[in-house]
Amino acid sequence: MGDIAKDINSTFPNEKVKALINIKYTANWLDTIGNTVLKPYKISVQQYNILRILKGANEAITVNTVKQRMIQKSPNSTRLMDKLCDKKLIERTRCEQDRRVVYVKITDKGLELLSKINIDEFNNQMNNITENEAKLLNKILDKIR
Repeated sequence: MGDIAKDINSTFPNEKVKALINIKYTANWLDTIGNTVLKPYKISVQQYNILRILKGANEAITVNTVKQRMIQKSPNSTRLMDKLCDKKLIERTRCEQDRRVVYVKITDKGLELLSKINIDEFNNQMNNITENEAKLLNKILDKIR
């Protein structure tokens, strides 16, 4: 079992500070695993998140809706979507009634890419905790936010 104090060779003034650093450290650790899993597909964790949002929507949704649903809020989400468009994984259309509104949807090529990605390697990181521990962790994380 990991120990944040040993992992980063540090001490903490109290358990709350240790918990905060542990959350950030663990999130970064999980991002690294996610990036490793997605590297062969030439997409980032944020781009994967956008594709999953669009797949789940089952229809074209606004860029703003995608931004709101993103797990990692990114100021460069428009650039991330530009790259996905360049790869033909998503497509954009402007609203006819309001040209400021842009809709995006996943393409068949994007759906095909998602079907190839085995995200289990990433999801398996949660196998070390029980359902009850996961429930407690969710409750604590929700309480923090």
